[in-house]
Amino acid sequence: MDPAAIAAALISAQMGQQQVSVANSMLRMNAQASDAVAKMLDSAAQSMNSLANVASGVGANLNISA
Repeated sequence: MDPAAIAAALISAQMGQQQVSVANSMLRMNAQASDAVAKMLDSAAQSMNSLANVASGVGANLNISA
């Protein structure tokens, strides 16, 4: 085999490893973001459940002119 072809193959293999590493990092970040969104939605649902027993109209007229 030609030494240049061997060098090109090694460089291609290294680039492939780097691409896999970047893809792995992106998948990990995506999973973490999805987990954070799920936790936020769960927290919002719990907050809404705690307000379910509040009388109707509470908080409807809020004066923010202070």
